[in-house]
Amino acid sequence: MPGFATSALVVLAQASGGSSSGGSSSSSGGGGGGNFLVTPNVGLMIWTLIAFAITLFILRRLAFPRIADALDRRRRAIEESIDAAERTRAEADQILSEYRERLREAREQSEDIVNRARRAADRLEDEAKSDAAKTREELMERTRREIESETRRAIDQIRREVADLTVLATEKVARKTLTGDDHKRLIEETLDEFDFSALAPGEGGRTNGGSAG
Repeated sequence: MPGFATSALVVLAQASGGSSSGGSSSSSGGGGGGNFLVTPNVGLMIWTLIAFAITLFILRRLAFPRIADALDRRRRAIEESIDAAERTRAEADQILSEYRERLREAREQSEDIVNRARRAADRLEDEAKSDAAKTREELMERTRREIESETRRAIDQIRREVADLTVLATEKVARKTLTGDDHKRLIEETLDEFDFSALAPGEGGRTNGGSAG
């Protein structure tokens, strides 16, 4: 393309030089004339148009396609950059959305774990209280049964001892051995007079002062 442009410029310069020399000769021969820039010169105009057409043809065949290709490549690069930026932004938005979703799920899971742990602790506390109350009641019931059993054994022992003492005292007073009926009657009378209620559970504060008198 530079060779064609140079040739066109050379042709244009030669045409300008020829028209200038022709104008000078005509001016000298005719005794004066106008300037060639003001006076139209058909030859110069033709060569100028030819040079312009050649330059335009060269530009259209060589320069314009390259310029168009460069512009297309630039446009495509810009479009690709824009598309890449949009894809990157979309991916970033998706990642941010996924991160927020996972954060929300993690928060919900942590709250659920805390709630389950709190409920488990409350349940264990209730079970411990229930077990403690049940154990306390069982212990109290067992203790009460043991007290009642020991009380009954003590009463029976006292009955036997009182009966023996009564028999011995009666034998000493009467100076004789009692018959079976007398022995039985004397024991029943003595036991009827003796107050055993003081030995019953819950009656510990009561005394048998009346029986002793």
